[in-house]
Amino acid sequence: MKLYFAPDACSLAPHIVLRELAIPFTLVRVNNRSKRCADGEDFYRINPKGYVAALQLDDGNVITEGPAIVQYLADQRPESRLAPPPTAFERVRLQEWLNFITSEIHAGAAPLFNDALPEDAKALLRDKLRRRLGYLAQALAQQTYLLGTYFSVADAYLFTVLRWMARFEISLSEWPPLQHYVTRIAERASVRAALEAEATSEQVK
Repeated sequence: MKLYFAPDACSLAPHIVLRELAIPFTLVRVNNRSKRCADGEDFYRINPKGYVAALQLDDGNVITEGPAIVQYLADQRPESRLAPPPTAFERVRLQEWLNFITSEIHAGAAPLFNDALPEDAKALLRDKLRRRLGYLAQALAQQTYLLGTYFSVADAYLFTVLRWMARFEISLSEWPPLQHYVTRIAERASVRAALEAEATSEQVK
C-alpha cells in the first residue's frame, strides 16, 4: 500500500490508522501546491480531485476520502476494533461521527486556511466552529472516546482536525474535555510515530 499525504493535512488520520493496525505501507509526500509527489509522480494521476489523502492498494486501486480510507483499513483487521463490524448497529454510530467530523469540523474549518478570507467571514466561521466544539466537549465529558471506551478510526480523524484549531485562533482550553482528549490521543505510540515520520519527511518541490 501507498499512502499519499501532506504534513498537517487530514491525511494524518489514515496514517495513524495504518500504524495502529501495523499494516505495511509506503508513505509518499505530496506538494499540495505543485501536485508533485516525492516519487516524481503527478498526483492528479493518482487522485484527479487533487487532494490528499489517497491510498493506493497493491492491486493498483486507489481509495480517496479519509472516512472511506479509514473504514476500509479497519475492516482489514477487524480484531483491532478500530471500527465496529459492518452489520453492527454501532457501525451506524461510527458513520454518524465520521459524517459530523467531515461536514461540521473539517469542512467548517477548511475555509480558514485561506488567509485572504475577510475577517468578518472568519469570525462567522469561528463562531460556528465553537458551537460544534461545544457539542463535542459535551459528548467527550461523558466518555473517553467517541464510541465510548475504545479508540476508533473516528478518534484518529477528530484528533487530526482538532490540531488545526490553534492556527485559527481557537484555543481548546475553552473546552477542557477536548483539551484532555487531544492530549490523551497524542500519547499513543501510533500518533507519535506518524507525526515524527511526517515532520521528518523530505519536502517536495
